[in-house]
Amino acid sequence: MALAKEIGLDGVQIGMGGLGNKMWLRQPEAQKAYLDAARQNGVEIGGLALGELNSIPLKSDLRAAVWVVDSVDVAKAIGVKVILIAQFGKGDLLGDQAGIDRTVEALKEIAPRAERAGVILGLENYLSAPANLDIVQRVGSPAVQVYYDVGNSTDKGYDIYSELRLLKGQLCELHFKDAGHLLGKGRIDFAKVRAAVEEIGYRGWIQIEAAAPNGVVKDFQTNLAFLRGLFPKAGA
Repeated sequence: MALAKEIGLDGVQIGMGGLGNKMWLRQPEAQKAYLDAARQNGVEIGGLALGELNSIPLKSDLRAAVWVVDSVDVAKAIGVKVILIAQFGKGDLLGDQAGIDRTVEALKEIAPRAERAGVILGLENYLSAPANLDIVQRVGSPAVQVYYDVGNSTDKGYDIYSELRLLKGQLCELHFKDAGHLLGKGRIDFAKVRAAVEEIGYRGWIQIEAAAPNGVVKDFQTNLAFLRGLFPKAGA
């Protein structure tokens, strides 16, 4: 949180933990530590992520389903509205229809709890926007939406500007990165990204997940300045 303050960020996305620390954010004392640090540094907790699902996938491991259920309670306790459900590595859904089907069934069971808590489960993976929307529609809950990463989708050759428009009403959060480039210095036309985001009326968090070849502080300050110019605050 102190580093986020030094950089000038509005907030940071935090992780639930991992297998090694038994998803330690489930512990009230860990939640309090984060909340205290956020308050002391004037930085918000801008999101919650389940990165361990890349190694222990929701599509195939019952432990993952338990963690997602628990993450809903954690998100409510710390005041976070979006939980990133990571689906990379061993959890990759691309080309895995059976895995997609199992994911849909798991989400159908978990989604009502998320609805009651006012929390959204955001699916981040290598699938196209239409493939993700198919999952969302099959689950049939407003608590399951798409967490879109413009860098990952560019890597897979998707038309991100069209995909963002397809996700209107089903886009819960954004990751901004562009391979090894600073934002605005690589492949992605972020002015076109902004146009698409404005068109669909998205007003949530934009999480910077960009490369930092010159160091986190220097490069994240550069990326942040770029984004503040692209998305000025109201009245600025």
